[in-house]
Amino acid sequence: MKRVLITAFEPYDRWPENSSWLALVELTRELPERPQIVTRRYPVHFEKAKTKLFEDLSTGFDYTIHLGQAPGTSRVQLEAVGLNVGGNSGQRPDEFRVLVENAPVAYRTNLPLGSWSEKIRELGIPCQVSYHAGTYLCNAMLYLSQHFARQNNWATKSVFVHLPLAPKQVLLERQDVPTLKTEDAARAIREILKMIDDAEPMLA
Repeated sequence: MKRVLITAFEPYDRWPENSSWLALVELTRELPERPQIVTRRYPVHFEKAKTKLFEDLSTGFDYTIHLGQAPGTSRVQLEAVGLNVGGNSGQRPDEFRVLVENAPVAYRTNLPLGSWSEKIRELGIPCQVSYHAGTYLCNAMLYLSQHFARQNNWATKSVFVHLPLAPKQVLLERQDVPTLKTEDAARAIREILKMIDDAEPMLA
């Protein structure tokens, strides 16, 4: 049976909740029997998250699905590329640093994100492939997952899934903010798991 790690983040900045964690909790209310799933909640801290990620991946996974929230977006975004650069919102771009010295500039997932997004849209859930996961922790998780796998000859294939805010997160917002129901976010993740389980062994 294929083994899948699903991660989400704790709250950060001005958000008392994180839509990625809300979606993961919703997903666990009705987990599929296959594939085998392990879930984690990561801190919003570069070094701590990096350490936990390495520890988790070293136990052996066929796939990793990283979840994160993306305020301002209105659809699920399947991130294809992780860049070797990282910084936070309080820094200027010229203060950003590489995530790993003397490592590739970027990694691109070889998962079939195009067909995945199409299947998710067939469920009535807005979804698209994205080629820029930003330069913060979401991007770092995608890059580091692929880098750790490459450096250690692990078979793990990774994707980062950006999710819109949940409706409950914007109840007190004074301006219109795009949201996606947590149930729909969980349905999208569940569909990805189904496609992973149905994939040919060569993708596993």
